[in-house]
Amino acid sequence: MDFFVQIIVSGLTFSAMYALAAVGLVLVWGAFNMLNMAHGIIMTLGAYFVLMWAELAGLPLILAAPVAMICGGLMGAFVYFASAHWMIKQRDFETTIIIATFGLGMAMEAGLLKLLAELFHSSPYAQPLSMGADSFLVAGVPVSYQRIIIWGAALILILILAAFLKRTSFGRAIRAVAQNSDAARLMGVRVRNVYIAVLALASALAGVSGIMLSSFKEVHPLMGGALMLKAFIVIVLAGLGNLTGALYAALLIGMVEATVKVLIADQYGFTAILILVILALIWKPAGIFGRSTVARQ
Repeated sequence: MDFFVQIIVSGLTFSAMYALAAVGLVLVWGAFNMLNMAHGIIMTLGAYFVLMWAELAGLPLILAAPVAMICGGLMGAFVYFASAHWMIKQRDFETTIIIATFGLGMAMEAGLLKLLAELFHSSPYAQPLSMGADSFLVAGVPVSYQRIIIWGAALILILILAAFLKRTSFGRAIRAVAQNSDAARLMGVRVRNVYIAVLALASALAGVSGIMLSSFKEVHPLMGGALMLKAFIVIVLAGLGNLTGALYAALLIGMVEATVKVLIADQYGFTAILILVILALIWKPAGIFGRSTVARQ
């Protein structure tokens, strides 16, 4: 019974972080077929924004996460104007933007390392938002309050995002652009503004995901890479552009990883995820929740 509770607790925590990271990638891909390879460094920046807010400015921690979201959103807008804005009308946009954002992400990472060398000497730091070892017992298994906060924050943000996309005029504009950008433009939708907003929104969620990860581990310049890789696995497993499927896929991957780590060994968690994805794509190449399309000449 103890190991079952431990799997549920760890699996839900992994799933929450992966879901928030993957939702941003899904939004951007669904809106304009762009895979943002700078997504990982933005997660890292989200964690460092909190660290700088608390350690350097000495401001209240209750405002740290919202400020990190705002800063993450601004970084998303920067990614648009630094890359997608100039390339979106190119024939091979889906391919070239991967290279462009990968290079942009590397440049941002190099800049971050230089800045950190000046401010923090590039050393790993403890996340000031972490609640440490404070916990309560469930069937003999300690459940930290940090995990409860992560579950609640992920659920609230995903519900807010769903309500925004379904019940607001701008959310409907995003869905219209995702379905057919040319038709949306003819109906008066400012498509460029939608692209900017989607990247900003995705990056804000990425910042929160980075904060969640760093609350369990130390804040360091390369922390976002592994989380982005798992978020990418989530959207591939779900089917590119499938928002609901990404949530289910994040839950599946989180639970599989937790099961392997609890029952076998910690180092085999990622291996199990890769095996799961390979088997799933052999069975359904378009993703478990994706749909195959047929092109007609």
